[in-house]
Amino acid sequence: MERIICLGIGYLFGIFQTAYIYGRIKGIDIREHGSGNAGTTNALRVLGKKAGLIVFLGDVAKTVLAVLLVRLLFGRRYGDMLPLLGMYAAAGAILGHNFPVQLGFKGGKGIACTAGLVVTLGPIVTVLEASTFLLSVFLTRYVSVGSILVVIELVINLVVLGQAGYYGMSQAHLNEFYIICAALSGMAVYRHKANIRRLINGTESKIFQKNQD
Repeated sequence: MERIICLGIGYLFGIFQTAYIYGRIKGIDIREHGSGNAGTTNALRVLGKKAGLIVFLGDVAKTVLAVLLVRLLFGRRYGDMLPLLGMYAAAGAILGHNFPVQLGFKGGKGIACTAGLVVTLGPIVTVLEASTFLLSVFLTRYVSVGSILVVIELVINLVVLGQAGYYGMSQAHLNEFYIICAALSGMAVYRHKANIRRLINGTESKIFQKNQD
């Protein structure tokens, strides 16, 4: 039951659509412009750098806040599986962001929310993931490449750290932890399928170009 509660808490945080709200403040529906995606990259392209930063921070924050609330509510009773419950909360936030009920289940791709998850997983994961993203985008100029690489790397990082005892959970809880992370990673890659096709075809736009998805 606690898993479902954590998932629900995360979803409620996730449906706070930063890009959509910011776009409405500016007089547009962000989903009707650019790629039609209610996320950081599309906000950056359509509304500029300031909008991109605000949307990114907002989407990171809602995942972090969901995880922190779960830790506050369940920390004393479920301390031996708290990282797992935090993963459920983050998963809920990502699902809420990607499939917001109030917007007809048309949201973003969940990368900024995943960045929020990364922050809650500790400084080692945060540094590794941030380094991979920044380096890959710097070298390729493709945000999509950085996004895909970090969600794949996240699974690897968690398995390595988890098996080294970093999260202090039983093997059963660790396995569940890995499975959820892998599912989130798979969903993120799938939601970048159009980007992957363009990368293969050589038509994917580079960062700050107006037709980027």
